[in-house]
Amino acid sequence: MKANGTTVQEILTNLPADRAEPFNKLHNIIVKNLPKGFEAAISYGGLGYVVPHSIYPTGYHCKPSEPLPFAGIASQKNSINFYHMGIYANPDLLNWFVAEYPKHSKQKLDMGKSCIRFKKLDEIPYQLIGELMKKMTVKDWVTIYETNYKK
Repeated sequence: MKANGTTVQEILTNLPADRAEPFNKLHNIIVKNLPKGFEAAISYGGLGYVVPHSIYPTGYHCKPSEPLPFAGIASQKNSINFYHMGIYANPDLLNWFVAEYPKHSKQKLDMGKSCIRFKKLDEIPYQLIGELMKKMTVKDWVTIYETNYKK
């Protein structure tokens, strides 16, 4: 589902009424805990948290005009989805997150490779997402990206 807006603020303002509070709360906890260098931006038409071209000029290998993606959130039909490339690329970080998740939410973890789906909006583990965001610096992410993904 494409985000409704062309700026971060438009996306945050144009959410369905039932999603506005949890989506904005999730965005705010992510921004509050983003390590220096990452920034909130439009990424592939949605709300992303990226390494900007000013830090990583070559951008994303799949589409160099896009900044290097790191994380993102989207309001989908049946859920709010949170994407974090670090848990996809770093098995230790993934293992930490999977072990911590039950301490923060009663809901079963609904997860793909980098996507965590929150279907019960009152069960989003905001504190855990904040902790996760602090665990990887821009330098860490660029190193993992260049080692594993850049072709």
